[in-house]
Amino acid sequence: GLYIGQHETEWEQYPVLRFDMSGFPDDTLDNIRDAFDDVLEPYEEIYGGDTKNTPGTRLGRLIRRAYNTTGKKVVVLIDEYDSPMLNVLHKPEVLDGVRSLLREFYIQLKKKSQYIRFVFLTGITKFSQLSIFSALNNIDNISMLPEYAGICGITKDELTTQMKPDIEALATATGMTCGETLDNLVENYDGYHFTWPSPDIFNPYSLLNAFKGKKMTNKWFETGTPTFVVEMLKKYNTIPSDLQEIRVTEDSFDAPIEDADDYIPVLFQSGYLTIKDYDEETEEYTLSFPNKEVRVGLLKNLIKWYMPLSMVTPGKSAVTRIRLALKAHDIDAALTAARDFIDKIPYTSNTNVEGAYQQLLFSMFTIAGAECYLEARTHIGRADLVVMTRTHIYILELKLGKTPEKALAQIEEKGYARFFGNNDKRTIVKVGVNISHDERNISDWVVC
Repeated sequence: GLYIGQHETEWEQYPVLRFDMSGFPDDTLDNIRDAFDDVLEPYEEIYGGDTKNTPGTRLGRLIRRAYNTTGKKVVVLIDEYDSPMLNVLHKPEVLDGVRSLLREFYIQLKKKSQYIRFVFLTGITKFSQLSIFSALNNIDNISMLPEYAGICGITKDELTTQMKPDIEALATATGMTCGETLDNLVENYDGYHFTWPSPDIFNPYSLLNAFKGKKMTNKWFETGTPTFVVEMLKKYNTIPSDLQEIRVTEDSFDAPIEDADDYIPVLFQSGYLTIKDYDEETEEYTLSFPNKEVRVGLLKNLIKWYMPLSMVTPGKSAVTRIRLALKAHDIDAALTAARDFIDKIPYTSNTNVEGAYQQLLFSMFTIAGAECYLEARTHIGRADLVVMTRTHIYILELKLGKTPEKALAQIEEKGYARFFGNNDKRTIVKVGVNISHDERNISDWVVC
């Protein structure tokens, strides 16, 4: 009943070799060699092979034997082609050996091209030609081509038409209207763009799990943030506010990650940042988190890796209190929860500068589910912290060793409320916050 069934009349079968590289280990070169056995042996049992040879030689001979046996050119599908290298990216003693193995493996796709009908590779990141694709110049990178923009997910049009019954079932289960349910799905799982312009793409894994479980959870992050992502963020001394809207040219994010001199290519290519806008005049892209699931999930994992172990449990408790306070539109309770948490931070970890408190509040409010902007730019200044929920916009100005009234006066003087409230129906709340030198904590605040 689909388009392809009506327009394809002749189906020709080809031998297909599909290799899933996602299960490769991250320890020794010997174990990684053994992992090649797991992906090659099933096909060698069909077409014959010699396990004594190197993985690359085995693949080349396997492609030739499959062609000779069937008389048909071979289709090669490789899923997560980069996983073996990503697993050991932070282990230089193993990395070179893995790179050599993969280079020899993938070069067979060039050497045996006369026997190959079609090759399709998917992966998280982009590696340079010299790294593992040496001399493999017969493949095209379609990642940012407009005609493939919707190939890796579910578009909003597909969701609201073909998957409308799923939305209705989820709405019934959660007690929301279909409109409210769609808004929640957009907020949590939508927002991916692989080029510009691009349709809005939903994360299929998270979306389908929400329909299956009849509730909205962060399924993608429950699988765990890859070690290489956190290691790269630590390597470049990334702080939470660095992950706000970023303006860059294409070569800054669509670049081989082993040549990267910052964290942006890793986060973009692994789905933690996506394209939000493009300026034709400057040829700059704006990158940001695609949705709430990614924004909250990444900061949770990042904070967990940077925070002392003794602070993890108190931190979770504080975030829960902030989340409930924001839900009740109670900014006083939210700041009280933040102050109580800061009280528990060891003296040596609590830097007595305004920026440290900005980062803490930014992280905690973000993990609590709010959309936050640090040093949010306006036409005449920068607001210290803007916290957005579905119903409210909280503008926080922080002052170190002054008064909350002075902080509130700056919000009024700079007209932040007019700027952020322009064409926005949400309630604007202005908050002046004082940070005490002596207490090394938020001491008092005023709300207007």
